[in-house]
Amino acid sequence: MKRMAYDHILVGRDGPIGRLTLNRPDKLNAFAGRMRDEIKEGLQELDSPEIRAVVVTGAGRGFCSGADVVYLKQLLDDGDTAGFTKLLEAGRDVVTQIRAMKAPVVAAINGPAAGGGCNLALGCDIRIASDRATFGQTFTRIGLAPDWGGIHFLSRLVGEAKAMELMMTGAMVDAAEALRIGLVNRVVPHDTLDSEVEALLAMLVSRPPLSLRAIKQGVYASGDRTFAENLKFEIDAQVECFASQDAREGVAAFLEKRSPEFTGV
Repeated sequence: MKRMAYDHILVGRDGPIGRLTLNRPDKLNAFAGRMRDEIKEGLQELDSPEIRAVVVTGAGRGFCSGADVVYLKQLLDDGDTAGFTKLLEAGRDVVTQIRAMKAPVVAAINGPAAGGGCNLALGCDIRIASDRATFGQTFTRIGLAPDWGGIHFLSRLVGEAKAMELMMTGAMVDAAEALRIGLVNRVVPHDTLDSEVEALLAMLVSRPPLSLRAIKQGVYASGDRTFAENLKFEIDAQVECFASQDAREGVAAFLEKRSPEFTGV
């Protein structure tokens, strides 16, 4: 795999598992400089056939606190609307990249996730949160509106009414409330977050890549399709899976009462 150098993130691989860590722990991993572009580039680096699951997390005690407000002030003082727009477009490109990736992307939310940092987590396919994690659409606190796909993601996860409340008030919610409203998939004790995430990644890696890809594509496109179009997608995806070696392996393993070994072909 091609290796790239980054200033604000860490990118690595453990066999079929890709890892991307936001790495500004002294600033709760707030987005700075080219960090948004680096995240997109890191995800692109991990978007390869050899990678069968990806985890995104933050270094230190936070997941991501969103925009670096000091840098935002500089843009405001300079009247740099073009520069600000580039930041917005970079955030858009990150979540677009996550949705386009073939492998499932898991957010391991180890602490505060606010603003764009919250929406980076919402853009991932599965969210596992530490019981110390907190979440907030904090944009209105500084006179802004949600970006990074927040309006799209949040309203679909928690419903329009709750999304409206969270976005308008800018309130932070704890992990228990995030789980209750459907913002995260699971909350685990902070000290077991890593092991819980590793177990999930191992489970995902053991599943057939074509099946996971079909599920990811189908779920995300289903809201924009008619019932008939969704049924057609299911048939097309199922036929593609049926023609794969993994389907042969899965059926054989089931009949032979052994664990299957899926290869993605």
